Amino acid sequence: MQARRAARELAFILFSQFDKKITKYSQDDLENIILKSVRILTSNASDELKLAVGALIDMKNRIDDYEAEHEINLNRPLEVANLPVPLPMTSDMTGRIDEMIDIAEKALLALEIAEFTTLESQNDVKNYAIKIAELFQKNHEEVDKTIQKYSKGWDIDRLVKMDKDILRIAIVELLYIKDAPMKVVVDEALELAKKYSTDDSSAFINGILAKVIIDNGLS
Repeated sequence: MQARRAARELAFILFSQFDKKITKYSQDDLENIILKSVRILTSNASDELKLAVGALIDMKNRIDDYEAEHEINLNRPLEVANLPVPLPMTSDMTGRIDEMIDIAEKALLALEIAEFTTLESQNDVKNYAIKIAELFQKNHEEVDKTIQKYSKGWDIDRLVKMDKDILRIAIVELLYIKDAPMKVVVDEALELAKKYSTDDSSAFINGILAKVIIDNGLS
């Protein structure tokens, strides 16, 4: 995982802890929230990996039971090992496997973010996440006005908070940091939307960011 990508996800988790008094947070507050967020990430990753292991054990038991109860093996002596048998429909297995892969990928991502954040050599992850937060603090009125402007009549207070936070992070990067490739900022905002928000969020976020880019001459 790239450091900036880890920082964006960490910033998203950081933003999720903010209330409306965004300007009241000090740098120490931000660092404490990041530490808390990393602890939550690692705890969630551990829980998700336990779920994945439990699902794998359950699948293994189901396969063993299916093999033992197959007509080929029912008539074999008890002391003789079962013969391998063909499995039923592959669709019966792929859904469970896909679910476990998704759980494992999220857990690994969480652990990577935690590692990036805590390693002495990777302080740029924490620093970049804090930089995004501090720039949003300074420019939060302008950023939220930008979101409101392109939200087609939606009241910003009624938007899904996860969508607002993803947009806030991306707009801060596009308008106030400006050193990250525009396509990367947009692509990773869409990835955050796919991971954390609703099915319609990606198109909504992409549409707003496209307008921000065009109207600010960033394309």
